[in-house]
Amino acid sequence: MQIQILTVVPELLDSVFSHSIMKRAVQKGLLSVTVHNLRQYTTLPRQQVDDYAFGGGAGMVMMIEPLVNAIEALKAKTDFDEVIYMTPDGDLFNQQTANQLSLQQNLLIICGHYKGIDERVREHFITREISIGDYVLSGGELAAAVVTDAIGRLIPGVLSDETSALFDSFQDNLLAPPVYTRPEEFRGWKVPEILMSGDHRKIEDWRMEQSLQRTRERRPGLLSE
Repeated sequence: MQIQILTVVPELLDSVFSHSIMKRAVQKGLLSVTVHNLRQYTTLPRQQVDDYAFGGGAGMVMMIEPLVNAIEALKAKTDFDEVIYMTPDGDLFNQQTANQLSLQQNLLIICGHYKGIDERVREHFITREISIGDYVLSGGELAAAVVTDAIGRLIPGVLSDETSALFDSFQDNLLAPPVYTRPEEFRGWKVPEILMSGDHRKIEDWRMEQSLQRTRERRPGLLSE
C-alpha cells in the first residue's frame, strides 16, 4: 500500500513513521509513506503557498495554484484510489472508515493549514474529506498521521499477530474488554479468575460480556449504529 501526504510542514511528520509499528510496516515493504513538501510546487517568490481570503477576514488560505500543481503532478505518476483532505468539517473518522481505506492501494492525503484550502480544490480534486474529531488543530499533519497509523496497522502482515487488529476497540462497534498481565496479584488486586481458568470458551464469553458492558457504560451510542 502507498500513502502519500502533501503538507507545508513535512518536518512535523519526520518521526511519526520512523518508529514502532509503522517503521516495521515500511521495513517489511507492506507500506510506503511518502511526504511531499507543498512549497516545491509553487511558482511564487519565497515559496509562498498562502494568501489573504477574498472578502476579508482573519487568517490565510492555502492557494489553489500550488495545490493543483502538486496534485496533478502526483496523479500523473500514481492512480490514487482516494484524494483525502484532512479538515475539521469532514466526515468523522472511525474504525469502519479505517477498514475501508486499508483495502485500497494508493491514497493521497492533503493536510490543511492556516484557515484551510481554496474551496475550488475541494470541489474539483478531493474525493473524501475526513476529520479526526470536533476540534481544531494547527494543521492537518497530526490528523494525517493518525489516519495513516490506523490504516497501516490493518494491512495483513503489519502486526506480529494478524488477528489482534480484529479485536481492537470499535471493531463491530464495541469497545475492547479489559486486559491483564503478570503478576496475577499486585497489592491485593487480583486478575479475574475466569482468565486463569484455561477454559477458552468461557474466557471468550466473558470478554464479550465485558465489551458489551463497557460499551453500554462509556459509548452507548455505538450500540445503535
